[in-house]
Amino acid sequence: MKRFIATLAAFAAFSAPAAFAQGAADAVATNPPTAPYQKVSDLVALPDFIPGMGQLFVDPATLPAGPFVAYDHDGRLVSTIYMIPIADLNPDKSFDNLAVPGGTVDHTDIYYNAGHPGVAEPHIHIVLWHVPAADETSVAE
Repeated sequence: MKRFIATLAAFAAFSAPAAFAQGAADAVATNPPTAPYQKVSDLVALPDFIPGMGQLFVDPATLPAGPFVAYDHDGRLVSTIYMIPIADLNPDKSFDNLAVPGGTVDHTDIYYNAGHPGVAEPHIHIVLWHVPAADETSVAE
């Protein structure tokens, strides 16, 4: 399972073709991102800014996995997040061609979440940080 998750994160970080990646990065470069992204707090009962994650936007057609794009208090894009249901981590399901709309990935975090509004079932968060680890504090509070 750990190897599958690591492979999934690596695939997500390097799967987008360069031309698509640049166009997707342009679409999410500023807060708010362009359509089809919508503010998550307008879609489900979550705060507008989630400490540790930031202000989230998602294309509703991609739920529950995402990608979600996250911004700090200054409107700077800090991460792209995937929320993959634990039940979908099996040999019968794959996640192919995952986009990284935020562009360059500095580092990746993967952690378990028991569920929350919008993705109620247990899932993992794959956080592709576009900022150095030291800059994660911009979404800490």
